[in-house]
Amino acid sequence: MVPVPDRIERVLDLHHPPEKVWAALTTPEGLGGWFGSSAEVDDLRPGGQARVRWGQDEENILCIQVVEPPRRFAYTWAIEGLPPSDPRRTHVEFTLEPTPAGTRLTVVETGFAQLPDDLTAAYEGNVTGWRTKLPELAEYLDAAA
Repeated sequence: MVPVPDRIERVLDLHHPPEKVWAALTTPEGLGGWFGSSAEVDDLRPGGQARVRWGQDEENILCIQVVEPPRRFAYTWAIEGLPPSDPRRTHVEFTLEPTPAGTRLTVVETGFAQLPDDLTAAYEGNVTGWRTKLPELAEYLDAAA
């Protein structure tokens, strides 16, 4: 069996300033507008948490690791398919770099190498998720322009 890659990386050039992209990544309105159907940010600081919901039944808690406005935001979150009590998490980091046209957003998610062989679909699910969600982020920002 081929081992699961440990890393997903995506780069997206956005025609919006870093402060606007930052708000879309770190506020309840922003996260609920593109990432989930609703969100709550309990405390935007390392050690704080955010909750993102998709519909009525699906929720994930983001454990905030890095808050460096408007340049870096990172969190860990549960791996799909593992029980909520499992301590294994993946680490998601957003890096925002100003460009002449707006912001270059780099998203890196790591931690998939720790997956058991029967959960390799979690990696593929997150690859698909970022492929879908990042264009939704661009659409959300464009609509709010």
